[in-house]
Amino acid sequence: MSPLPSPAFWRGKRVLLTGHTGFKGSWAAAWLRTMGAEVSGLALPPETAPSLHALLNGPVPEPCVDVRDPEAVARAVAAARPRIVLHMAAQALVRRSYRDPVGTFATNLGGTVALLEALRRVPDLEAVLVVTSDKVYDNPGGGRPLREDDRLGGADPYSASKAACELAVASFRSSYFAPAGVPLATARAGNVIGGGDWSEDRIVPDLWRARRTGRPVEIRYPEATRPWQHVLEPVGAYLVYLEALAADRHGRLPTALNIGPSPDEELSVLDLARRFADRAGAPLSWCRPEGPQPPEKPTLTIDAGLIRETLGWRPALSMAEAVDWTAAWYAAFDRGDDMRALTLAQIADYCRRPV
Repeated sequence: MSPLPSPAFWRGKRVLLTGHTGFKGSWAAAWLRTMGAEVSGLALPPETAPSLHALLNGPVPEPCVDVRDPEAVARAVAAARPRIVLHMAAQALVRRSYRDPVGTFATNLGGTVALLEALRRVPDLEAVLVVTSDKVYDNPGGGRPLREDDRLGGADPYSASKAACELAVASFRSSYFAPAGVPLATARAGNVIGGGDWSEDRIVPDLWRARRTGRPVEIRYPEATRPWQHVLEPVGAYLVYLEALAADRHGRLPTALNIGPSPDEELSVLDLARRFADRAGAPLSWCRPEGPQPPEKPTLTIDAGLIRETLGWRPALSMAEAVDWTAAWYAAFDRGDDMRALTLAQIADYCRRPV
């Protein structure tokens, strides 16, 4: 069976989770707390209303910290005294990066550097994992699955900022963390879907908003394929990777891992939209947006074989099941169900699935 996060490892563990008010961060915080981890957050307030963090946790109790502020980051890190760090705080939207390249680089590159610099002064640190993206690669667009040793690149500011983040992490690892015996690695996950994402310019939130307003959803590149996966897949893999890193005092593990769906699966944006609409019980109405659009690669595929070889991890859900779980979450939200209970139930159901 594919490994799952171990409650015995996380129980009572001081964990610093950056980006905990975001979509993936909210799922990660919920899962960690079910296992008894002591989670400290470092993030800005939620950007969206509704927000998954508010549904799960209510108002943000921690002081909000901008990762672009090195002094505030240093204070938050010193107060948290973490043993484990999962860094997910980021400007994660490609189209926004075109509008705000300076802010994107400041957050994704500068924020990571500020965090790593602050972590150098933390005693008893066991492991640090920095989440980047499957878009860190210099993708030629031919459809070949991209591996961890492929060339880094990025035509758009978001992708380039994440590739630059990879270089910064490698520099801090060789200069500071490896000599101190602290594992520092990166994780590159494919396109993530799941309940509670209300970000702009993402297909699932766009589908939900279109259904609520009765307007056609705008699909820029309907035939484009992406490595879709439910949010619990990468979050679970991050935690399993961190457990392995904390035990890897001899540096035998890879310092970067892809996390993605099974290699024989493929689902276009339009196919995803159709399945989501079908599961939501409403016909799909869509159109192409007017005017020029930022370029996107028609195909993005990552090879997640290395994480299977080294950690034994593999996805528990197919792409179709990922869409179904996502549609079920939003349908429950629209009915007014208890979304904290449903989110925790999906985490529990995921942990019971055989792989």
